[in-house]
Amino acid sequence: MVGPDTWRALVTGSSGGSGGSSGLLTHSEAASIFTSAGITWTSSGNCSNRNSTSCTSFDGLRRASADGAVALRRASNCALTITGGTETGHASGTYSHWNGYKLDFSPGTCLSNYVTGTFPRTGTRADGAALYTAPSGNVYARESNHWDVTFMN
Repeated sequence: MVGPDTWRALVTGSSGGSGGSSGLLTHSEAASIFTSAGITWTSSGNCSNRNSTSCTSFDGLRRASADGAVALRRASNCALTITGGTETGHASGTYSHWNGYKLDFSPGTCLSNYVTGTFPRTGTRADGAALYTAPSGNVYARESNHWDVTFMN
């Protein structure tokens, strides 16, 4: 017999939230981290099913990405609202939403002023999004209706 944490480690190769900065989180683990930090999130479908494009899911989010969101909240002192997580429907790739590297945030004035006033603009993505890169390597892309943040560390 094995417990739920052992089973998750056997099935996913991850120990969940306790496996260090590269560990993958469940939705409830990430939600708890965000709630504790005062970070909110929205879901157009009021759901967290990773396989539905109308949901906002944190299943499979890297612990480093959750920690990066918390660090952003503390450094910026801005109210943060996550609008996209690991759910299907985002672009693919190694450093993708699905693989737990990215979160989308509402582009409030506070967050936008913080990113553009703190980090250098480092280019323009193929889709026209302005790119800003933090010293940590995290990349902030200003899309039409949100900030798409890739948490590299």
